[in-house]
Amino acid sequence: MIRAESLRKSYDGLTAVDGASFEIRPGETFGLLGPNGAGKTTTIHMLVGALQPDAGSIEVAGAPDPSRAEVRRAIGLAPQALSLYAELTGEENLLFFARLHGLRGARLRDRVDWALGFAGLREKARQRVGAYSGGMQRRLNLACALVHEPRVLFLDEPTAGVDPQSRIHLFANIEALAREGRTILYTTHYMEEAERLCDRVAIMDRGRILDCDTVPALLARHGGRAVIEAELAELPTEGAVLPGRIDGKILRVETERPLEDLAQVASAGAKLSSLHLHRPDLETVFLALTGRSLRDG
Repeated sequence: MIRAESLRKSYDGLTAVDGASFEIRPGETFGLLGPNGAGKTTTIHMLVGALQPDAGSIEVAGAPDPSRAEVRRAIGLAPQALSLYAELTGEENLLFFARLHGLRGARLRDRVDWALGFAGLREKARQRVGAYSGGMQRRLNLACALVHEPRVLFLDEPTAGVDPQSRIHLFANIEALAREGRTILYTTHYMEEAERLCDRVAIMDRGRILDCDTVPALLARHGGRAVIEAELAELPTEGAVLPGRIDGKILRVETERPLEDLAQVASAGAKLSSLHLHRPDLETVFLALTGRSLRDG
């Protein structure tokens, strides 16, 4: 449904995307993750036809040129920078974007009503968007991307800066769209979102795709071992064998079999004041591939 092959894009000698290749299957929710300046938004802009790549090829919804009007009708884009008109009402924004995609008459009215319900904004339909909360604007931003019923969705940081209630609402909406079989490219800085929503994830940095797979497969390759940290209330009996190492009264165990090692601690007679099990997650993978140093772009 979406294919990017060896995409390249530079601005004034600065390479933003450097040979990125990936494929998104029909009906798949695909996460594109990376630090600030990794090239995610530039990649999306090329995939939706807003930018022409310097090199490489693109296919979206079976067509090679996403800048063509007939291809764009199959695409919905919810950009990170809100694409809304603050002086218009929520309903007027939806009408505007729906008409851009050629909707008229009864279908126009039906789709706008559907989009207002989808966003949970029917009661605020005739209120100016400038008076909406951040969460309401994010929900409307997504609804505007969906009002023409596209098959392919590009969601660039769709939950940025929203309140917990709106985030939960957006999650439920995106999961519903996935169940309907929509193909979704999803970027986010929140690793738990990608773990929850995405069938596969690509990690991008400095314009390159570093790895791409399911979350369990990425964890197996890059996550490392689980870590048990326990504070000992009493040291074990003399001669008892504990896994890991003890520093004062803190036991630390790096393990691929945490339950077995915890059972060994219990059988050694050690009494614990506290116990923490740290399992590798997608953030572990992200930092392993992109590094831990702070970067602003």
